[in-house]
Amino acid sequence: MNGADYSAKPLSSSPSSHAEAPLRVPLDAGGRRLDQVLAELLPQHSRNRLQTWIREGRVQLDGKEVTEPKRKLLGGEFLAVQVVHDEKLAAETPEDIPFPVIYEDEAIIVIDKPAGLVVHPGSGNWSGTLLNALLHHAPQLAQVPRAGIVHRLDKDTSGLMVVAKTLEAQTDLIRQLQARTVKREYRALLVGYLNRNGTVDAPIGRHPTQRTKMAVLQHNGREARTHYTVLEHFERSTLVQCRLETGRTHQIRVHMAALGFPLVGDGVYNRGKTGGVKFHRQALHAYRLGLIHPISREPMQWDAPLPEDMAVLLRQLRSEWEERKALRRQRQEEAWAAEWGDDEWDEDEAEEVEGAEDEAYDDAEMDPDFDDESDVPDDSEDA
Repeated sequence: MNGADYSAKPLSSSPSSHAEAPLRVPLDAGGRRLDQVLAELLPQHSRNRLQTWIREGRVQLDGKEVTEPKRKLLGGEFLAVQVVHDEKLAAETPEDIPFPVIYEDEAIIVIDKPAGLVVHPGSGNWSGTLLNALLHHAPQLAQVPRAGIVHRLDKDTSGLMVVAKTLEAQTDLIRQLQARTVKREYRALLVGYLNRNGTVDAPIGRHPTQRTKMAVLQHNGREARTHYTVLEHFERSTLVQCRLETGRTHQIRVHMAALGFPLVGDGVYNRGKTGGVKFHRQALHAYRLGLIHPISREPMQWDAPLPEDMAVLLRQLRSEWEERKALRRQRQEEAWAAEWGDDEWDEDEAEEVEGAEDEAYDDAEMDPDFDDESDVPDDSEDA
């Protein structure tokens, strides 16, 4: 070489930025684009972010500012980058956050998201999200929009999600979601004694005055449909299965609240109704996911058991309800003995009396008015 100085000249900096140490372009990178090579040299930053910095003049090539991401390199040059410190930059930073992987191959990852983990970075949560965890788990996801995420669960909802590892897989999964062929089923614990199966077919939109919430809006909402099936009753709560036909923000939470049976633990939508059950989050778990594999085209399905917190809660409610029923039976037997003396205990007749009591209780618990403009909020997909 002719003695020229190819080291980077100092880049201007500010309290919100710093200059990376000079980077040497590999000799075998000749003929490749600047943004592609830079993404390999600085994998902690997304390619989109690096392209922005190039266009803003924050990258030097052999000491000279370069602003074209497509600039072809010769190999052996020196690069310097002025890294901008932005809280939103954390959204693209890989973080070693553990999460359960149910299934993984070259095209998809199926995870069991724990409650408390935010899916997407956003205001107040620019780091520590599932997206950050995915970028650490599979660095190639930095090249896929939204790190391959195709649908969401609320922060405090647990359960199954699918993530695409390639752009092709992501495109296919999005099409399946749009065609409503992806099976998504949930377990939800509701406040109140719901005694019927059914479907809530009610459009959902942003609440007109409380913009962080969603609501049933007959005129301005988006089509939303939830099918529900009663699985088990407790004293003042009901375990149901919910199957989504659409995937609107907070859909299950909004629809069940509009029906008069909000989720246990849902402080946003339950209007103070607890049914005497205390729980630290909405009692909602995405337990089943089914789809067509984007590459093999084979149908696939996964189930995820209830997380420990919900399982413990249900065991407690089940035990308390059995104790309550046993106590009621004892009182009935005592009342029978007082009324009929030594006559044989008639369980069938006692059950008729018990059934009448339950029916009266149900009527008291039911909310017969379907509130079309219910004070139920909008979040981010599913539940």
